[in-house]
Amino acid sequence: MRRKDTIEFLGLWKSLNNMNFNSVEFDRIKSEAGYNSFTLSPKKWVEKTGAIGIISKGGRYGGAFAHTDIAFEFALCISAEFKMYVIQDYKRLKSD
Repeated sequence: MRRKDTIEFLGLWKSLNNMNFNSVEFDRIKSEAGYNSFTLSPKKWVEKTGAIGIISKGGRYGGAFAHTDIAFEFALCISAEFKMYVIQDYKRLKSD
C-alpha cells in the first residue's frame, strides 16, 4: 500500500461507504504517500482511519481481507493480464 493512487482510491471508497472515516488522518497519510520512505500496512490503515472494507488478522490463518472493490484495485495494479480481462468484460457488458 505504497502507491499514492491506491491511497486515493481507498480514501474515495471509504468516504462513500464509511460515515465514521477519519478524513483528517487520511489527508495526512495521503500527503506522505508516494515517497520512497512511505509504507503502510493494511493493519495501520484500519487503525489510523477507522476504515471498513479491509480486515487485517495476524497469526496463524491471518492475512488481509478486502471488500471486492478494494480487491479489484489491488489486482488491477498487480496483474496486467487480469486488468485486460476486466476491461474486456466491462466492454462486453456495456455492449449487451
